[in-house]
Amino acid sequence: MAAEETEIINIADTIEPTEDADVVEPSQDGAGTSSTAPLSKKAQKKAAKAARFAALKLERRAKEKVAKKVKKRIRAEKRAAGELEEDELQEEEEKRRAMKRAKTGAGQKPFAVRVCIDLGFDDMMTDKASKIHNDDGVHVDMYLIRRANRRSTSPFASVLFTSLNGRTFERMEKVNDGAYKRWANTEWWQAGYERLWTGHAASTTEGGASEQLNGPKVSPESVVYLTADSNEELLELREGETYIIGGIVDHNRYTKLCLNKAVESKIRTARLPIGRFLALTTRKILTVNQAFEVLVKWAETRDWEQALYAVIPKRKYDKDEVDEDQDGPQDLDPNEQGEAEEANAEDQKQ
Repeated sequence: MAAEETEIINIADTIEPTEDADVVEPSQDGAGTSSTAPLSKKAQKKAAKAARFAALKLERRAKEKVAKKVKKRIRAEKRAAGELEEDELQEEEEKRRAMKRAKTGAGQKPFAVRVCIDLGFDDMMTDKASKIHNDDGVHVDMYLIRRANRRSTSPFASVLFTSLNGRTFERMEKVNDGAYKRWANTEWWQAGYERLWTGHAASTTEGGASEQLNGPKVSPESVVYLTADSNEELLELREGETYIIGGIVDHNRYTKLCLNKAVESKIRTARLPIGRFLALTTRKILTVNQAFEVLVKWAETRDWEQALYAVIPKRKYDKDEVDEDQDGPQDLDPNEQGEAEEANAEDQKQ
């Protein structure tokens, strides 16, 4: 089933896969291998493929950015001329309402579910992967998660980030003078998610990140770790339960990482029902913010199909828009990058 192959990935989804060792043939004169020995044919093919994918990705991203600017300009011209179509007017009205909800909370009905982002994989992130994702908008996924919840008509009552340590903590502290600590309806722990049911005291993060458990301890039976490797399919979100999204899953290097962690913690697991509704044409992965947005859209609509189509980029299931970089690391599309920059700007105004 396609859903079983689906990978939920996070901010640091570009962990480098283990490369096969280069095969170096001995020289004719029997001399040892040289530090400048040529790559094997297999390694050369890998390098050429990676370069080709990188070039195609850059070209596609550039086209998308241009198309977005053109679309924005045309929309502005039509708005000024009073020529917007009904669906365009509805789209703009919903955007205005979403922004109002984010600022005032008007029209929101909180959904009594906690979603937890498990950041306990900092030590597994390579320096290269860390630099790519931390420097690109500084943990963009976290900003997009916060924004999606603020703008929802049915926001989750609590969004919990656990195991906030190491480079992740350092980066978050640097952005807007630690603005994340002022986010409403969010909790930030240095401790792991196990503290939900153990209730053990945890040290306060330097800078004052929240370490208070909002509400009583929960039962381990009410906690579900979302992982594509689970045999159970998630049918609904239940009030009073906690759903964990892994802060890092790398299909190439770490297999069944979140599943094994959940088994060790003796908590339930489940996978999103993606394969039931979508036949993805690309590698079956979601970024952590996409996984979160699917959950929050379900909370609004109680419809998995509607939630999935609203969040997953069209190019991932449209045969005419197949992403050429099926085997490469995930990055932000222009829309997500722009939204993250806007979310960052909102923090600066607060």
